[in-house]
Amino acid sequence: MKIQIFGFALLICLASVSQIANAKGCLKGAAVGGVAGHVVGGHGVAGAAIGCAVGHHQAAKKDKQESAAAAAAPVQKNTPSQ
Repeated sequence: MKIQIFGFALLICLASVSQIANAKGCLKGAAVGGVAGHVVGGHGVAGAAIGCAVGHHQAAKKDKQESAAAAAAPVQKNTPSQ
């Protein structure tokens, strides 16, 4: 029964992902959340779902910070000196 529920939850998660780029951070977060949920009280699927959401949020936040830092960095031109 647990395998069927896990398979159904996995199917729903995969169906809800519209692009592969949206999964950035999700796999790592799901792995950590799944293990933590299992250890805490046998809630591995719920932990994986929450871990996926948190991992995706953290990855998006990191990308936003990196793009802001790249936009603020001065642009250097390579001009030959004589």
